[in-house]
Amino acid sequence: MSFQWLDMRISEERDRRKREEQVLERLPRALDDLRQLLAQCIADYQNAFGAESAELSGHLSRVRITAREQRDGKWETTAKVEVSIDTKIPGLLIDRAGTPLTIEIGVLPNDKVYFRDLEKDQYVTTEDLTRQILDRALFPRLPE
Repeated sequence: MSFQWLDMRISEERDRRKREEQVLERLPRALDDLRQLLAQCIADYQNAFGAESAELSGHLSRVRITAREQRDGKWETTAKVEVSIDTKIPGLLIDRAGTPLTIEIGVLPNDKVYFRDLEKDQYVTTEDLTRQILDRALFPRLPE
């Protein structure tokens, strides 16, 4: 004997697992896409303030941004930001000098992704996301 509620719940769970699998598969590429956007931002910043003023580095599941200022003829680190994949969310953990930001990533049709700030419970654009990642690190003396 089969129960209708059980059949529905099995179907829902299959759909949930399929979506989760799609997101987990897409996470590394989403981080790489974000890395490319951040690299463009860093290049613009370097053009304005010098090649040593900022650096983007990282590995497959992590991106590091280091901001520097020239003081007494030496480049000193003023801020670090780290963006890493978190498969439990699934999404990104962003550590901005001890100020965490958790961004959920989801998959839309045509292999596109969306970003959602979990703390604020709102969707963010890539422009908003790059600003949240870089603004305080690159421009700490400017008002928010």
